[in-house]
Amino acid sequence: MGEFSRIAGVFFEPGKTFADIAARPSFLLPIVLMIVAGLCSSYFIGQKIGWERMFRHQAETNSRMQQLPPDQREQTIAMQVKFASIGAYAGPIVAVPLMELIEAGILLGIVAGIMSAPVRFKQVFAVVCWAGITYLVSAILTIVVIFLKNPDDFNMQNPLAFNPAAFMDPQTSSKFAYSLASSIDLFSFWGIFLIATGLKAAAGKKLSFGGALFSVILPWGVYVLGKSALAGVFS
Repeated sequence: MGEFSRIAGVFFEPGKTFADIAARPSFLLPIVLMIVAGLCSSYFIGQKIGWERMFRHQAETNSRMQQLPPDQREQTIAMQVKFASIGAYAGPIVAVPLMELIEAGILLGIVAGIMSAPVRFKQVFAVVCWAGITYLVSAILTIVVIFLKNPDDFNMQNPLAFNPAAFMDPQTSSKFAYSLASSIDLFSFWGIFLIATGLKAAAGKKLSFGGALFSVILPWGVYVLGKSALAGVFS
C-alpha cells in the first residue's frame, strides 16, 4: 500500500492496513499530518476564540485561581496568554513525535517485555503514529465547532460532545470526575482499537487481539486515573 492509501485504509480497512504497516513500518507522513492538524487547531483557537478569553474562562472554573488576589490572577492569566501565543505553535512540533515515542516505548515494554511477543520498536512506533491520524478527524470537528459556536461557550478542555463530560457542568462537577469522564471518549476508544489491531498484526500468532487490547488499555487506564487525580488535587 502507498502512504496515502494507508490514510484511507486506517479508517476503512484497519486490519489490512496495519498488517501492511507492520510489514513495512513508516511514520513520517502521519507525524507531519498530526503536527499540521495541531497547528491549524491552535491557529483558529487563537484567532476565533482568543487565548485571553480561553484562560479567563478556565480561571472561572478553577478554585485555586479564584482564591488568588485580583492582581496576581491577572498576572497569571497574562503569563498564560504570553506562553500560549508561542507554545501553541511550538508545542505540536515537539509534543507530537515525543509523545508517540514515549507511547511506543511503553507499549514495546509491555508487548515484547512482559508478553514476549516478537515485535520491534520501529513496528510499534509506526503503529502508534498511524493510529494517531484519527486526530485529524477530531481536529477538523474542533475547527468546525470553533466557527459555529459562540466563543464564550467554547470549552477548550472538552470541545467535542463525544464523552460524558460534555453533559456535565465543569464549574460545579468534581474535577476528578470531570477529567475522568472527558477521557472516556469515542476517539480514545477508536485509537485504542487501532493500536491493538496494529500490535496484533505486528506480533502475528504470538499475541491474541485480547492480549494486544489489554496491552493498550493498561497504560491508558493508568494515565487517565493519574491525570484525573492531578486535576482533582490542583483544581
